[in-house]
Amino acid sequence: MSYQELYEENARLKAELAELKRLVFGRKTERFVPQAPAADQLNLFVQHPQEEAQQKTVKEVVKGYERQKGQPKREKLPEGLPVVEVEINPAAEEIAGMVRIGQEVTEELDYVPARFRVIRYIRPKYARPESEQDQDPEAKNILIAPLPTRVIEKGIPSAGLLAHILISKFVDHLPYYRQIKMFARIGMKISDSTINGWVTKCVALLQVLYEWHKLRMMESDYLMADETTIKVLQEGKPGKSHTGYFWVYYDPGGKRSLFVYDPGRGGKYPREHLKNFKGHLQTDGYAGYEAFDQLGSDKRLVGCMAHVRRKFEHALDNDAQRAGEVLKIMQRLYAIEQQARQEGYTHEQRLELRRKQATPIMQELKNYLLQAQDRLLPKSKIGQAVNYALNRWKYLERYVEDGKLEIDNNLVENAIRLVALGRKNYLFAGSPQGAGWAAVLYTLLSSAQGAGHNPFEYLKDILQRLPDQPLSELDELLPQHWTPLDTGMVRVTEQQGEV
Repeated sequence: MSYQELYEENARLKAELAELKRLVFGRKTERFVPQAPAADQLNLFVQHPQEEAQQKTVKEVVKGYERQKGQPKREKLPEGLPVVEVEINPAAEEIAGMVRIGQEVTEELDYVPARFRVIRYIRPKYARPESEQDQDPEAKNILIAPLPTRVIEKGIPSAGLLAHILISKFVDHLPYYRQIKMFARIGMKISDSTINGWVTKCVALLQVLYEWHKLRMMESDYLMADETTIKVLQEGKPGKSHTGYFWVYYDPGGKRSLFVYDPGRGGKYPREHLKNFKGHLQTDGYAGYEAFDQLGSDKRLVGCMAHVRRKFEHALDNDAQRAGEVLKIMQRLYAIEQQARQEGYTHEQRLELRRKQATPIMQELKNYLLQAQDRLLPKSKIGQAVNYALNRWKYLERYVEDGKLEIDNNLVENAIRLVALGRKNYLFAGSPQGAGWAAVLYTLLSSAQGAGHNPFEYLKDILQRLPDQPLSELDELLPQHWTPLDTGMVRVTEQQGEV
């Protein structure tokens, strides 16, 4: 090998070692804080304006709880909590002949473990008097209200129990076996096969709404896309698993998510998912999305600045001077986005702001990258970061052309966190069918949270309504259109009891 080849190989190996050390021992945050000159460093013994502003932030305090000096302030308890009053008196002989002049009240926040209850539907029967039965032969002689449609016909679980099981798994990341143990602690034994049967029937019901949601998502003119892995057990091969993928699409305008499970990561999958989509698609640099930009003038690919920034953050150990300079330029771009967000700019106002301020900075960044490119080893960390940025440049600069576009696709990465947290708890899907079920539930629950709904209330309601919902009115059950069902005609009386 020549000296130059040995030099490049040595630099590459050093960069790989530094990256491994960073992954094992380094910080996980991607935040970049430029090193200030000594003269500009903050004095440890001087209170700065930012600290003063933080100290002025106060929270509402519960009346009657005066804070002692140095104690943290207590937040006010939510309104409407049930209250149990416990009156404690001195011994009767001690207060004989005394007059009550007041009282002291002390509150503590209590927790009552979850409990099961039985919903008993009572339907009174009404009979027509015999004297009236012959007057109208077509009238019913005996009248009784119909039983509400059940989520699982002739099944024992209510919509509330089914919603709780599904929310616990796909929002709170509790595997079914943990839920079974929790149920057993409060006296209710439910087998795993029973829960699996319930989930199967729930997903079969929700599948129709999921497919309708998918069609509505493709009507958007701007989506973000990303993908993440999921281990899936192979059928007929106990203990063996393969890596499947959740393809995730996010609509920033409607705060909707769409999860689609597929067994692989090839470009054919997003092409199939997006065959009816027209508009801007924002992605990272994965080559599987590249063909989207070539499918017609009504389809445009947009790059993600966060993925570019991440590569330069990783290159700090390799070339702190150049990587740091690029990161400082990018911080100026993100400061513009923060200004628009904090001041509530419309898309038109944000576009104008970008044209005036972001476009010159983007040109400055491109010039800096081009000047540095010829002076760097292509396989070094900094060389790879520069080449990645320049190769993606035509997609990166498109965000300044339209005020509705974001500078990065971090919103879709936030949506993927549901899967990332779930993977740490249940590790794998039991089958490809199970992974597909997860995609249905992640889609609806993530979108419900994006619309500001309580996911439990949303899921419970749509499970109750779906069996009777006409296909022409499915839009009413989509997260962005949903409102709770009015049950004013039903009278509910709860009797106290134990499991």
